[in-house]
Amino acid sequence: MNPDPDPDPDLDLDAYFERIGWSGATVPDFETLARLVRAHMAAIPFENLDVLLGRPVRLDLGAVQAKLVRGRRGGYCFEHSTLLAAVLDRVGFHPIRHSARVTMAGPRSAAPRTHMFLTVPLGGDTFVVDAGFGSLAPTFPVPLVDSQSPRDEATTHWMARDGSFWVLRAQSDGKIIDAWASTLEHDNPVDFEMANHYVSTHPESPFVNRMLMRALTRDGRVTVMNRDVTIRRGAESQTSQLADRSALRTLLHDHFGIDLPQVERIRIPSIPEWV
Repeated sequence: MNPDPDPDPDLDLDAYFERIGWSGATVPDFETLARLVRAHMAAIPFENLDVLLGRPVRLDLGAVQAKLVRGRRGGYCFEHSTLLAAVLDRVGFHPIRHSARVTMAGPRSAAPRTHMFLTVPLGGDTFVVDAGFGSLAPTFPVPLVDSQSPRDEATTHWMARDGSFWVLRAQSDGKIIDAWASTLEHDNPVDFEMANHYVSTHPESPFVNRMLMRALTRDGRVTVMNRDVTIRRGAESQTSQLADRSALRTLLHDHFGIDLPQVERIRIPSIPEWV
């Protein structure tokens, strides 16, 4: 039984489909799920610019649609998963909302529940859908099956069981990373509101101190961490540095499809010369 709410009547599905360039069928099967996840991530980037601009990040569906769909912006995990869950609900899937402890930069014991993702039961199986995990987000539904190692060199993400936790593991640049851990409890909207408040306002939050962005391209991706910009095309990558805020605005326009003049006054605490 799906413990989450019925499909939200306020969702503008036509506007969302236009945003992601969707013209396919909406049969609630694995092919539709996989194509929706990929199309969503290809069209809607990951970014935390509103936090750095001092703007509140709202999680009600109306605000998320206004920003990510009509405003043609990006967002982070809470926004991506809120929007995608509403879409999947409407299409006929039954996504369940979960929180996770991000472990890629520290031990699980020191990690609060600051990440939101979905699971989708389908045909007797369950898949993890996580469009909002930045540069390490899987671009496909990940089977919720205990796999302690990747099936082959081409496997980028898989789930592993560690006691009561499920761990999303990612293979990136030859390294295996424990991205996050979750007990797969069903979380309520207020749980994400609390986590979002911490992520967007706490002085020690990475999103308050750093600029973090990711956009998918046809042959790779563009990632940004503060001034460092990495453009990956196939197996090749090139890294450069943003010279100033004007260069940031140009980068957003050219690679993220975002026109945001306000970034020319953005404050990033971990870039002292930009404060």
